[in-house]
Amino acid sequence: MRFLFAFPAASMIALSLGSCAGGVTVVPQAPRPIPIPVPTPTPTAPTPAPTPTPLSVDWRDWPLTPGNWSYRQDGRGSVALFGRAGGDADLTLRCDRTRARIYLSRRGDAAGQLTIRTSSTVRTLNAVPTGGTPAYVAVEFDVRDPLLDAIGYSRGRFTVEGAGLPALAIPAWAEMLRVVEDCR
Repeated sequence: MRFLFAFPAASMIALSLGSCAGGVTVVPQAPRPIPIPVPTPTPTAPTPAPTPTPLSVDWRDWPLTPGNWSYRQDGRGSVALFGRAGGDADLTLRCDRTRARIYLSRRGDAAGQLTIRTSSTVRTLNAVPTGGTPAYVAVEFDVRDPLLDAIGYSRGRFTVEGAGLPALAIPAWAEMLRVVEDCR
């Protein structure tokens, strides 16, 4: 009888274990994080500076240098400035009344020679650095120098060229002649 009692008990245990196996809840694993690809920088060649547009052979076809003329008076005389609004002047024409001299200066640090070209005259002049920041080079004129009139009466424009400096094609406006007349 003992044997008979043990069989039903073993059966019950087996049944209960079998039923437990079906009711076992499986705990889901946390999802693995998806690796985010890290972009690797690809080496690039530096962007070359844009090459300036070659100027025409005829300087009268060159595009005008961007900017406008302005005129003012100060303690030494009068001055005409050419350049973009809010920036340093590209070209300056100054009258020094006490010395009876006119100075033409252009922005740049290449001392040497400046060539001024008008519709009636071409002249190369020795330019000297003026010092200061930004750097300028300047040429000095007597108030009666005919080049000053040639600049003022040039047909629409004149140029100022210097070694190592970009060529300036400047409109010939009345502000320049006003400075010259102030000094005479």
